[in-house]
Amino acid sequence: MNTPSPPRFSMEDLLYLMERLRDPETGCPWDIKQNYRSITPSTIEEAYEVVDAIEQNDLDHLKEELGDLLFQVVFYGQLAQEESRWSFNDVVHTLTAKLIRRHPHVFPEGTLESQRAASETVSEASIKASWEAIKQRERSVKGKQKALDDVPRALPALKRAEKLQKRAAKVGFDWSNIAGVFEKLQEEVAELHVAIQDESAVHIAEELGDLLFSCVNLARHNKLDAEQLVRQANQKFERRFNFIEAALEQAGSSLEEASVEQMDLFWDQSKANTID
Repeated sequence: MNTPSPPRFSMEDLLYLMERLRDPETGCPWDIKQNYRSITPSTIEEAYEVVDAIEQNDLDHLKEELGDLLFQVVFYGQLAQEESRWSFNDVVHTLTAKLIRRHPHVFPEGTLESQRAASETVSEASIKASWEAIKQRERSVKGKQKALDDVPRALPALKRAEKLQKRAAKVGFDWSNIAGVFEKLQEEVAELHVAIQDESAVHIAEELGDLLFSCVNLARHNKLDAEQLVRQANQKFERRFNFIEAALEQAGSSLEEASVEQMDLFWDQSKANTID
C-alpha cells in the first residue's frame, strides 16, 4: 500500500502560519516581541545567505535560503497588517503594478494581460532609457528631486558607492575612459602615502576611503561588481589560509607555532596548486 504524500503548503498557508506565530495568546514568545527594527539584521543575513548559495552554486540549498528570505517579507507584512497599515497582499500588488509600469515594452497598455506583437522588436538601449525615465518620474512623484536622493544609505558601502557613481554618470559626471580612472587611482595612492608619512590618523582614514571609492570606480568602468569582487577575494583568502593550516597540521605544527616564513611557503604552495 502506497503511503500518501504529505500535503503541499501554499502561500496562504505561510501567511496563516505567520498569523499563528504572532498570536498574542498562543503564538511564539520570540516572534510576538519582534518589531520592524529588531528583525532587520535577520533580513540582511538572509539576503546574503541567498547570494552565498548562488555563488557556491548550491542550487538545492538556494530553495531553502529563498524561503528564509521570503519569510522576512511575510513577517513585515504581518507587522503592518496588525497596525492596519498594509498587508502582504498589498506588497504583492504594489510590486506587480510597479513592474507593469516599468515594462511598457512588455505590457504596452499598462495591464497585466496586454502584450506587444511578437513581430515588434525593441532595443536594449531603448528599454534602458525608458526604465530610467520612468524611475525619474517616480522619484519626482515621491518628492525626491536631487539625483542622489534615493540611493539607500543602508546599502553595503561598496554597493552604495557603485550606485552613487552610476547615478552621477547618468547626468554626465564621469570619466570618459578608464585611463582617467587609473590616473585618479594613482593620485589617491600618492595622497594616502603622504598621509601615512604625516602620521595623521584622520588624514589616513580619509585618503584610504577615497582610494577604496576609486577602486569601486575602476570596477564599475570594467563592468564588474566591487562588492562581489571583494566577496570572491575573501573566499580565495579563506581557501588559501585553510590550506596553510591544513599543511601545518600535516607537518605536525600549528598556526601558533609556525613562523611567518613557514606560512609564506605554504601560501605560495596554495597558489601553485591552483586551488582557486
